[in-house]
Amino acid sequence: MAESTFAARSYRDDGVILRTHRLGEADRIIVMLTKHHGQVRAVARGVRRTGSRFGARLEPFMVADVQLVRGRSLEVIGQALAKGTYGRDIAADYSRYTAAAAMAETAERLTANDGEASLPHFQLLVGALAALSRGAHSPELILDSYLLRALSTAGWAPSFTDCARCGEPGPHSAFSAALGGIVCHDCRPPGSPAPAPETVRLLAALLSGDWATADVSEPAHRREASGLVAAYVQWHLERAVRSLRLVERDDPPLPAPTHQETSST
Repeated sequence: MAESTFAARSYRDDGVILRTHRLGEADRIIVMLTKHHGQVRAVARGVRRTGSRFGARLEPFMVADVQLVRGRSLEVIGQALAKGTYGRDIAADYSRYTAAAAMAETAERLTANDGEASLPHFQLLVGALAALSRGAHSPELILDSYLLRALSTAGWAPSFTDCARCGEPGPHSAFSAALGGIVCHDCRPPGSPAPAPETVRLLAALLSGDWATADVSEPAHRREASGLVAAYVQWHLERAVRSLRLVERDDPPLPAPTHQETSST
């Protein structure tokens, strides 16, 4: 009877580790985004002991095949097999680490109430972490591309060509996070930033995955794009992603727009 009850409560899934924190003397709570079961919070028993069988497989930014047992408030991890060992290479480089931390925090926010509709978010995050770990592109570009795509997956796809409000064909010269991206002169809220055309092209490239364009962008346009992406993320998540403050930028990001931006149109 005990074995059948255990089997009924257990399941397997792939999960990317978003965050961990200590529980008691030897345990950890693991927050992960799974491939088919959404965001899961689980206890890893004895994982902080030196002889733990799978402690290293449950560190942030790792991808593991995990066996989970349903509990009253938290799942229990019974087994973990490494599938994507990205954590070591990411943790060895500060720029990669801070970018990955901002990705994980954003993923946790976006999937907190996502139920089982997690596959696109899971695939997007794993792909971004894999690119970070092998140094495929600049960490700041991978981060901004991930943020734009993650918000698009959540239903907040920005427009960097036609006007985000009225659909007037572009190019346009103003940006409004509240209205959904680039806006025309008639829809532009007072005080909206006017990014350089090269910055707008970079944002469009990051959203579409045009790395040939993104990789040759100028540092000034990357900094401007990062500020706009941060403002867009903060607007739609309704609070700042704290890890973004740790990401190295030469210039401070643009301030996030206030809700007065929409009321003035």
